[in-house]
Amino acid sequence: MSDAELRIGVLGCSAFARRRMLPAISAAPGTELVAVASRDGARAVETARQYGCRPVTGYAELLALEEVEAVYVPLPAALHARWVEAALRAGKHVLAEKPLTTDRARTAELLALARERGLVLRENVMFVHHRQHEAVRAALAEGAIGEPRALHAAFAIPRLDDSDIRYDPALGGGALWDVGVYPVRAALHFLGPDLRVAGAVLSHGAGRRVDTSGAAVLHTPEGVTAQLTFGLDHPYVAMYELWGSEGRLTVERAYTPPADFRPRVRLRSADRDEELPVECDDQVTNALTAFARAVTAVTAVRDGGDAPEGEDAVAGPAVVLRQAELLDEIREAAAERTPAGAS
Repeated sequence: MSDAELRIGVLGCSAFARRRMLPAISAAPGTELVAVASRDGARAVETARQYGCRPVTGYAELLALEEVEAVYVPLPAALHARWVEAALRAGKHVLAEKPLTTDRARTAELLALARERGLVLRENVMFVHHRQHEAVRAALAEGAIGEPRALHAAFAIPRLDDSDIRYDPALGGGALWDVGVYPVRAALHFLGPDLRVAGAVLSHGAGRRVDTSGAAVLHTPEGVTAQLTFGLDHPYVAMYELWGSEGRLTVERAYTPPADFRPRVRLRSADRDEELPVECDDQVTNALTAFARAVTAVTAVRDGGDAPEGEDAVAGPAVVLRQAELLDEIREAAAERTPAGAS
């Protein structure tokens, strides 16, 4: 890594990358946008011009650039494994959109490859870096709702255009991979890695070749449950609620709040009904900063320094792998409930 900012190249010009990530990479402390690649040379030129960076035609061509130290991968989910592996073998640190892959074994292979090569591989689940969730964890630790009993988490969005890639199974589409990741990660974030899948349902909308809605029930060894709901054909819902023996905590706009949104963390109990004070926060910049910090830490270890502490509990390889396992287990549990020949 350079002495100043982490020099990042981007593989692809997706709408999300252009709307949220490219502006953040170019502005965040600790990162510098140096190149953007597209299979369409004109698209690369048009995108790169806005940021004064280098346009590149072709993803492999960007990976060959010496000035690129890390890559951000916003490609469709089914293409992640191929290009994440290519980036790691080219010696680049990687921040990939969620899910890292659509197969837990492949996810494990890529995490192992990054570890073997002394590189950082992170999945871009940004909400865990927002301070509102730190406020919830602090309230739980203080016993504000008593002993944990259950988590209810949901993420659903309105129907998309028929041409959207999230309806294409060849590109890794489907509600579970796209929006289901968020409530699954919320359950992991608050209830820990020992969660097990008790049951799940995945449903296909009329004429769809992918799951467009779903639900799952998970539980800890102690019997704390997590009820998760997600979908691509719903009113917009992005929330979770934690129930305890003495109260509950509710977070609205839990997963994709804009940087100027003032969070509302609601605490209700027999003698309290209040909003916990939480300031606005920019989870996109926070996620990028955490990625750059992880690269700095890995570089220091490579140079003989101490291993970093704390980051793995939020966004490191262990939680990424456990999330991949749970997503696969949810899909397997849902398949067991689907009659032969049903869609």
